[in-house]
Amino acid sequence: MAEEKKVTLILEDGKEFQGVSFGYEKTVSGEVVFNTAMTGYPESLTDPSYKGQILALTYPIIGNYGVPSNEKANDLYKYFESYALHISGLIVSDYTESYSHWNANKSLGDWLKEYEIPGIYGIDTRELTKILREQGTMLGKVVFNGENIDYYDPNKDNLVAQVSTKEKKTFGNGKFKILLIDCGVKYNIIRNLLKRDATVILVPWDWDISREKYDGLFISNGPGDPKMCDKTIVNIRKAFEQKIPVYGICLGNQLMGLAAGAETYKLKYGHRSHNQPVIQVGTDKAYITSQNHGFAIDNNTMPDDWTPLFINLNDNTNEGMKHKSLPFFSSQFHPEASGGPTDTEFLFDDFIDSIKKAKQG
Repeated sequence: MAEEKKVTLILEDGKEFQGVSFGYEKTVSGEVVFNTAMTGYPESLTDPSYKGQILALTYPIIGNYGVPSNEKANDLYKYFESYALHISGLIVSDYTESYSHWNANKSLGDWLKEYEIPGIYGIDTRELTKILREQGTMLGKVVFNGENIDYYDPNKDNLVAQVSTKEKKTFGNGKFKILLIDCGVKYNIIRNLLKRDATVILVPWDWDISREKYDGLFISNGPGDPKMCDKTIVNIRKAFEQKIPVYGICLGNQLMGLAAGAETYKLKYGHRSHNQPVIQVGTDKAYITSQNHGFAIDNNTMPDDWTPLFINLNDNTNEGMKHKSLPFFSSQFHPEASGGPTDTEFLFDDFIDSIKKAKQG
């Protein structure tokens, strides 16, 4: 058995956690966040919304079902949410190299090494999570051999520009032409649109959409502070003027809010889990949702012609908005959740329905 390599997690307040390396041996820094989901680490690690973050998984047993293959369908990786791993580092309580699953192709540790991402196990993730919940999201660094590096705050960079596609791409050949602004899109968004008879035209975050013809505009999820995406916000305002149906998810919700004239703010520690309850405003309908975000729309700044669509039942934060008369709406959570829950996947149907109505005049 290989000798255990010790590694240290150091938070910006000076607290240190000693652990054991199971990934790539590289000292890194980033924003330390936690995810409470019990399953889905291959999907989480490939979610571009985690760009620049050191991710702590609170579920204690990680790695037991390995990592799937790079099999593709519709030009997309079948079992992942993007083309690569986007986290800066991974923190778990207990890791096992002995995986067992019908579609497992490699161990989690080998996968991390492939993408040069450090992984730590043997850390008390309960204590770490308690610190982050009480003090808020913190910067941190994963340190090997006492190496010293500066703390890095990813929210000061335009992370969307780093993860967005660099060129225009088309998926499918369906009836409805959807222009999808890629701010760090999860592949399951594209899959959900394709199975609803869509042609998906994927464009970079700063693409001039005025030169495109489309039936509906979709703004994807993505990492970092939404205010960094000034060019995207301007483009969304142009789409609003055209009165073409618009739907945004996660960062897309925040960008629509900014385009409409609302304000956004950074949450204390963010929402990252598969079990966040939301209620649809004006109804008694509650849904269990998957979430991954660190910023939110301030409901108090929403213009008069807009209204909240969903509210988080844990802390009453905004979970979506809609225009009172035009076909524009959004959700802060992920209705395309992979893996699960899929309680709110009907929002994709609502978006397509809004396009059908618009085409009918």
